[in-house]
Amino acid sequence: MDSQPPANESTPSTALSNVGELVPFYSSYLWNRLASLLPTSNSIFLGKISNLYRQTVSRKRSISFPLPLTSDFPSSSTITSNVSADTARIHGVLEEIMADVLSNLHDIQKSLDFWRSRAEGSNARKAYFMIFERGPTAFVNESTKFVSKSFSEDSAMQHLCQSSSSHMTERMRVLVELRSALASFLAQLYVELDKRGEDLVKNPEKSLPSLLAVINGLFSNLEGSFSHLHAERECDSSVDGSYPMPLVFDRLPEVNEEGSQWTDCELTDAINLVHKNLEKLNSYLSVMVGKHRKPRRMTLYWVRYTCGAVGLSVFSIWLLRHSSLMGSSDIENWVHDAKEATMSFFSDHVEQPLLSIRDELFDTFRKRHKGVMETEEVQLTQDSLHRMLRNFCEQATREKVPDNASDQEMLEVVMHRYEKELVHPIHNLLSGELARGLLIQVQKLKLDIETAMLELDQILRANEINFAILAALPAFFLSIVMLTVLRTWLKKDSKAQGRGRIARIHRRLLVVEIEKRIMQYQSYIEQGRDKDAETVFGLLIYSLERLYRVVEKPARATDEWDLVKQDLIELGRPQQQTSYKLTVTQRLVTVYDCLLPSLKRQ
Repeated sequence: MDSQPPANESTPSTALSNVGELVPFYSSYLWNRLASLLPTSNSIFLGKISNLYRQTVSRKRSISFPLPLTSDFPSSSTITSNVSADTARIHGVLEEIMADVLSNLHDIQKSLDFWRSRAEGSNARKAYFMIFERGPTAFVNESTKFVSKSFSEDSAMQHLCQSSSSHMTERMRVLVELRSALASFLAQLYVELDKRGEDLVKNPEKSLPSLLAVINGLFSNLEGSFSHLHAERECDSSVDGSYPMPLVFDRLPEVNEEGSQWTDCELTDAINLVHKNLEKLNSYLSVMVGKHRKPRRMTLYWVRYTCGAVGLSVFSIWLLRHSSLMGSSDIENWVHDAKEATMSFFSDHVEQPLLSIRDELFDTFRKRHKGVMETEEVQLTQDSLHRMLRNFCEQATREKVPDNASDQEMLEVVMHRYEKELVHPIHNLLSGELARGLLIQVQKLKLDIETAMLELDQILRANEINFAILAALPAFFLSIVMLTVLRTWLKKDSKAQGRGRIARIHRRLLVVEIEKRIMQYQSYIEQGRDKDAETVFGLLIYSLERLYRVVEKPARATDEWDLVKQDLIELGRPQQQTSYKLTVTQRLVTVYDCLLPSLKRQ
């Protein structure tokens, strides 16, 4: 029988558990002791320290799209009086809320786009995702299920595709609901700020408390929007782990909400309460989005990375065997050969062609008189042939040849006499004109050869530059490839913030997305679907913020930023007419150089 441990003794796992419980206990104890030495939580000093910390943390995801407030509304960096200090703190809170909500919307949208692209793929693509793009554990599990069902059922592939569709649909459903709730929250906040912009400047004592009460109500509405996600979760959900606890926001005391004017301590407590609710929202969304987000890059491409790691390991072992550590000189020999080949390539295809082109350009006319065959030599041969033909014709015809007789005419006479002499070749070779006719033909052949060589020499001289350029073509093409890669890297053409053609296309597609959401918003308003219209307006603000962020740098480069910024702000105004907004979108893609396609720009 196994002996039970005594009650006063603990196993190692229990001891570790106790240590894990003691660490947060003493951490909390030390923090409480430190807090007791500092002023109370209502102190302005603690509020300023807390605001400074939050500003530092949220600096990485600061909002770029301006709030719908008047231009004279004091920002968090302009504090001149007690009233403006409160207003500036509210401005900082609003910026932080907008930045966090837009950042969470962006994370949700990226994951939602991924799941939609996978859901729209073919059955083979869905099966590939389920087996090869969810990590090694999913690879083993899904492969085992697929093989077992292949032996027991005929529809193993169909079952795998259905499982993939269910896997993607569940994640898309949760992400769409999260996006809708956040977009509605963003739209309500944006509309409230647009309504209260002037009052916040003219009468901040009454407007600030009411605005904080409205924000508190918006958090309560958001809490209700998230509450049904836990109830709707399916029992056989493919999402790993359990959902976090339902989101519960802190609420302002009723006395504060009804008060017409708050003290500085009450205002500080309300701002801290908003910050606390915002932190709860970010924590909740980080868990929920993390459970339904697209797989990380390492998970998606784990097969490629594994093959790469195996290949790198094999290559490392092979490299080690040929290194000096194992007593081999192969690597040194290969490096030497590569160096020699590089130098030879540079000499044959870069240095020598360039030197040839230089010599041809600067020394051609100076060296033109030199060559394999010169014109003077050909002229001497031609004159000698002319005299030989003239003497032969005069002796053969016993007549004086005219001065203007051509070589061709005299050559006909020679050939006619040559044919007659061939009738008795042996006799005429010794005592006739046959030998002389043969020598004249040899002279004519010499003249033809020299003429051909002179023409060939002229052709070669004329194409010396072409031959040098042809030898330099490999180096030229290599330089073009390197320059193209360098240009792409400098322009960062793969993102919307770049300056190349692809970046311009991405920015124009954002304008198209904005135009579609403006029309969809108007359609929902006409149909009386106010809730859907509210969600679409929040997504419109999200799209405007994305375009605002990516177009700022190229618009500043073309000195168009002030006008582009004003047009984007006009598109975000809730009370602006839809027809005017559509006109603005057309102006964005047809007038501003930073949004024009490359062909029109040229």
